[in-house]
Amino acid sequence: MNKSYLKDDWCVIESFLPNNWEKKAYELGAIVRERKITTPHQLLRLLFIHLATGKSLRTSAAYARETNLCHINDTSLLRRLRSASEWLRWMAFELFKLFPQCHLPEQFTGKYRIRVVDGTVISEPGSSGTDWRIHYSITLKTLRCDHFLITGPEIGESLQKYPVLPNDFFIGDRNYCQRKGIVHVLQNKGQVLVRFHSNNVPLLKRNGKPFPVLKHLRECHGDKIGDWDVWFRHPEDNQQLIKGRLCAIRKSETAIELAKQKLIKNAKKKGYKLRPKTLVHAEYVTIFTTVNRHNFKADELLSLYRDRWQIELVFKRLKSILKISQLPKEEGESCIAWLHGKMLVALLAERLYQEAEFFSPWGYPLYGMLRGACQGKEDQTGSQYMA
Repeated sequence: MNKSYLKDDWCVIESFLPNNWEKKAYELGAIVRERKITTPHQLLRLLFIHLATGKSLRTSAAYARETNLCHINDTSLLRRLRSASEWLRWMAFELFKLFPQCHLPEQFTGKYRIRVVDGTVISEPGSSGTDWRIHYSITLKTLRCDHFLITGPEIGESLQKYPVLPNDFFIGDRNYCQRKGIVHVLQNKGQVLVRFHSNNVPLLKRNGKPFPVLKHLRECHGDKIGDWDVWFRHPEDNQQLIKGRLCAIRKSETAIELAKQKLIKNAKKKGYKLRPKTLVHAEYVTIFTTVNRHNFKADELLSLYRDRWQIELVFKRLKSILKISQLPKEEGESCIAWLHGKMLVALLAERLYQEAEFFSPWGYPLYGMLRGACQGKEDQTGSQYMA
């Protein structure tokens, strides 16, 4: 094995980390006593053996000993992971700031930055339910993460969990069709496009009377698209009406049959009876939006909503490649540390791919002092960086 090649590659990884990441290891308690592990570089490399490769704690510790990185057992490695949780979280969030054009408004129709949001659940070993939830947002133009948040299962999916910049345009599934979340985005000068959920947002006419959703949906025949002005009451001010649009298109007969079969199967599994109107709603794709017709026509909105599935592919990659769907930990502090570390690995992989695709064919930035810095670290640490 070419050990010098491995050294150079690790220096490339370090070149993508945020400034002062070594200093933060001490400030945030990742390194308290310099026993066995004496530098932030050594600690991060050790943690990445576990986090990036999927090796168990015991195997990671054995690998570290075999390669002369450090001599540590699996119990000590677990303690190191727990103490590094805040450090890993800090590096992950700081890494966002290093993404080229990450915070610049992306020109989609010349005005909006389109952001697709969703959540995914993570379970602990032996668990029969949800133990952790990741709230995730990507920009549609680049398909890159621009925000994430890890919470417990008691925190549901909501647009309130995401920071909003002026002209942000959020796309979400029906779980995000909630009055408080929609108002949160509007108050921060953003816009919303979500799959309509009739139970969460009762729609009204301009005069405050109920809007007959099913009656209007039945007007959509063939490929005719419905587009109606609707209102809903502000969640904190019952006298204030918020304006939006309801757009809908009828599904194909095959799609209708599949949707109804899924609803019936789920109802039998969970032991409840379907309401007739639920089966009628299943015949249509219905979306709610706050954007006006001058910026998006109804058919454009439906096409835009179709792109929401891109975030499902992101979650598939996280779960299949980084194995983030099943926690190998059972204790709370260990779980959150592991999740923070996995998100850092995911963001680094995304950053490396971005650099290789858009900036240089060799796959890393040409920092003037990179080669000298790497050489200095090799001279300083010796054989411990040969892993």
